[in-house]
Amino acid sequence: MNPVLQRIQSFSAAEEFLDFFGVEYEPSVVHVNRLHILKRFNQYLNRSPIPDDMDEATAMATCKSLLSQAHDDFVKSNAAQEKVFKVFQDQEGKSISLDSMKASLSTRGQRA
Repeated sequence: MNPVLQRIQSFSAAEEFLDFFGVEYEPSVVHVNRLHILKRFNQYLNRSPIPDDMDEATAMATCKSLLSQAHDDFVKSNAAQEKVFKVFQDQEGKSISLDSMKASLSTRGQRA
């Protein structure tokens, strides 16, 4: 494993990753999407792996670019649209209108 990737294995907070790689970020975006950002970063790393023998400067620059891209995905979009996690992928095309929910609640209330 590349030494840069070894160093980040112990990180747990999104801010640790962002600070380590020097990625400027919007705290409000990270607060709401931290797990989504890290999952997307991992997806990008899987698509563009960091070779074990890549020099540290190149590995850092590559990770910074991928993490910045992951963060920016959620600046421009949201978790439901990005569908990083399976729960959002499974909801493809499924929606419930507010009116149908109200109707369902009122029918249930009458039965009780």
